[in-house]
Amino acid sequence: MIDSADVRRIALSLPETVEKIAWEMPTFRVAGKMFLTIPDDETSFAVRCPVHERQELIAAEPRKFWVPPHEAGSAWVRVRIAELEDMDELRDILVDSWKQAAPPRLLDVFPTFPTAG
Repeated sequence: MIDSADVRRIALSLPETVEKIAWEMPTFRVAGKMFLTIPDDETSFAVRCPVHERQELIAAEPRKFWVPPHEAGSAWVRVRIAELEDMDELRDILVDSWKQAAPPRLLDVFPTFPTAG
């Protein structure tokens, strides 16, 4: 079963990722830009997601993806950890968010990542 420790481990394996506490919760950043947060209850996490893609994700899998009302205007989506299919899906979600925050110099050097295995 996937848990918040898996989320943290995979996030920290991505190039130049650092963990920083903000708003009393762990946040993960690359080049100073946040790409992941893990709220207090650790049953979900939030990642960057363009608004147009977010609506599609929520419509397709509303048990897995959602947006709290106070984040409706942001380009973030929440993911329920218990609804993830496997570690590869988790890794894909985290890498996608990381790529949205990473500077071009990292994307050029690290264009692909191995699967979670």
